[in-house]
Amino acid sequence: MAWGTPQMTSPVPLLVFGYGSLIWRPDFSHLSAHPAWLHGWHRSFCIWSHHHRGTADLPGLVLGLRPGGSCRGMAFRIEAAARDEVLANLDARELVAGEYRRITGRVRLLGGGGAEEAVLYVADRAAPVFCPGLSPDRAAAAIARATGISGANRAYLVNTLAGLKAMGVRDRGLEAVAALLP
Repeated sequence: MAWGTPQMTSPVPLLVFGYGSLIWRPDFSHLSAHPAWLHGWHRSFCIWSHHHRGTADLPGLVLGLRPGGSCRGMAFRIEAAARDEVLANLDARELVAGEYRRITGRVRLLGGGGAEEAVLYVADRAAPVFCPGLSPDRAAAAIARATGISGANRAYLVNTLAGLKAMGVRDRGLEAVAALLP
């Protein structure tokens, strides 16, 4: 999948793939929400958060999509008339410090749905806040102590796990980090 910002100018409904906090806090109106599967990307604590879940002095960790593997999440269908507003709001939420790139990719809607193009926010591997390869111990230590303008980093992890569990999804990597929280 090539990096790049999708050109979204046609008045068609929009599909947005959520794999972290969007699962449990989408913050936008949507026509429907469908469990979905994304091939070629996996969820990972790979972004230092100096804003939403931490500060410059005490950074937290947030999830990003990294190449390889697969990921289950939630696909939100947005009506065509709200497309530009939703994308602007998501960009303001997700592109705070250049930590993500907005691209499109194909997701498969689970439960009988087909494959469709969706907006994805993937980790920008060139961003200074990109931090691949943290051990679960180091991730848990950062998450346990950090808080940002969107709340405690611990709550972000716990709520993401609860959202995944409600969908019938287990993420052993996130569970391993949560088990190490003091």
